[in-house]
Amino acid sequence: MDMPDAEVETEPFVTTSEAITEGVRVGVRAKYSQEHSNPRASEWFFLYTIRISNEGSVTVQLTDRHWIIIDGSGNTEEVRGEGVVGAQPVLGPGESFEYTSGCPLSTPFGSMTGTYRMQREDGTEFDAEVGLFELVEPRAIH
Repeated sequence: MDMPDAEVETEPFVTTSEAITEGVRVGVRAKYSQEHSNPRASEWFFLYTIRISNEGSVTVQLTDRHWIIIDGSGNTEEVRGEGVVGAQPVLGPGESFEYTSGCPLSTPFGSMTGTYRMQREDGTEFDAEVGLFELVEPRAIH
């Protein structure tokens, strides 16, 4: 029986998540960064690209971030700070902002989740959810 040639996957193993909160869609694509990692020293590094899209009808500004990072041993770290990658983007209806950042872990797998504090033009605020996404070194067995 002839099998069609399988497509060669050109992108490394990628994990994703997506969440929508009050018209703000947060999409994530995460992957292991071999060039930034040193497994012999128990250092694994992951890159994640986040796209924040305003699908609502009012302008919003991302003011703060809150991350919950859990490594493969169950250790939890919380990170809070202003903006993302030095920016506090303002998104009108239909606009998006995308950035890439990274996360070091002391295990070859873990996960991240969190929220972005969003402020509307009228000053009211809400937390836009970042859906949980896995950080996985492709050869890690867990």
